[in-house]
Amino acid sequence: MDFNSIKYEKQGKRLTISLNRPDVFNAFNDEQSYELQAALKAAKKDPEVRVIVLTGKGKAFCSGQDLKAIAGAEKRSLSDSLYKRYNPIIRSMRNMPKPIVCRLNGVAAGAGCSLALACDIIVASERASLIEVFVNVGLVLDSGSSYFLPRLVGSARAFEMSTMGTKVKAQQAFEWGMVNRVCSEEDLDKTVDEYCNYYENAPTKAIALMKSMLNRSGTSDLEEMLQYEAYCQEIAGNSADYKEGVAAFNEKRPPEFKGE
Repeated sequence: MDFNSIKYEKQGKRLTISLNRPDVFNAFNDEQSYELQAALKAAKKDPEVRVIVLTGKGKAFCSGQDLKAIAGAEKRSLSDSLYKRYNPIIRSMRNMPKPIVCRLNGVAAGAGCSLALACDIIVASERASLIEVFVNVGLVLDSGSSYFLPRLVGSARAFEMSTMGTKVKAQQAFEWGMVNRVCSEEDLDKTVDEYCNYYENAPTKAIALMKSMLNRSGTSDLEEMLQYEAYCQEIAGNSADYKEGVAAFNEKRPPEFKGE
């Protein structure tokens, strides 16, 4: 697919989506936000794609909204911008029936921080950082940060990060449970490959169901989750991958999951 503000690169079962405005640290303008929406829709529909990598070109992951791009706009509605541009991206990521691995190559600020936190796995370069910069321009958290942040770091740290614009470096983010792995800049691609190599050959349908279950658990009680587990398990039990997994176990061989 051809885009101007992102790169859409398929390699076998893996899709890499790269924010591609490195001259402004991959800050979002209208074009980039709508192209990312389109890329995520295409990824969801593509049966060949079993894992998605989200990253940024250049030194940054994403520095949030491009404030210069909206400087001349009169009476711009920020809520409309969220409804039309950012919220559809976050919903698409959380409803994506495939794992999304964030290759956090540099700073993730504002909406860029939200974008990273919306991924399923985050692999961070040791020079990467996350920062909720909204308060610095008199705004509030958006693009899902008010949902993701307290669930990851707790209410006290979430309040401090939000209201003081505190930068969290990669190692601290790992210690706080915000990212899965931290590695040197030189090992970033190798570490991302480790996750992708696994998910490319994993039971994708079962993983999609577990992602849905974990999403739901944040707003459900135990009884609701017991019911939903039974519902999802019935679906998983009728999948081709379940049959293959049982057969491989009995035949004492590695399973060959097709994601079906």
